[in-house]
Amino acid sequence: MSFAYLCIPYRRGRGCGECGRVSPDRMALRLAPCASASQDPQADVSDRCCSEVHTLGQNPSCLCAVMLSETAKSAGVKPGVAITIPKRCNLADRPVILCLNYRNGEDLKTG
Repeated sequence: MSFAYLCIPYRRGRGCGECGRVSPDRMALRLAPCASASQDPQADVSDRCCSEVHTLGQNPSCLCAVMLSETAKSAGVKPGVAITIPKRCNLADRPVILCLNYRNGEDLKTG
């Protein structure tokens, strides 16, 4: 079962965005410890990175928005690699992220 809601524009500043009151670009800064792991699928994933991904993964739409943010893109994040981090962290409750056509037709697999 899924729930959809309409976020009226004047409420966006009050917590209606994908990441609540914080923009995905700003939230992307929390994933700085994941920089190398989000560019190279063979790179080790730090405990700090896994902790941040676990926290953000509790809101899959926020994690998706962060992976596709301008900040992540500017940092060289490869979305198709970044989406493998929860598995590489051995997180038991990995979020299922459906980001196809999330923004401008961008797809996590092709980034």
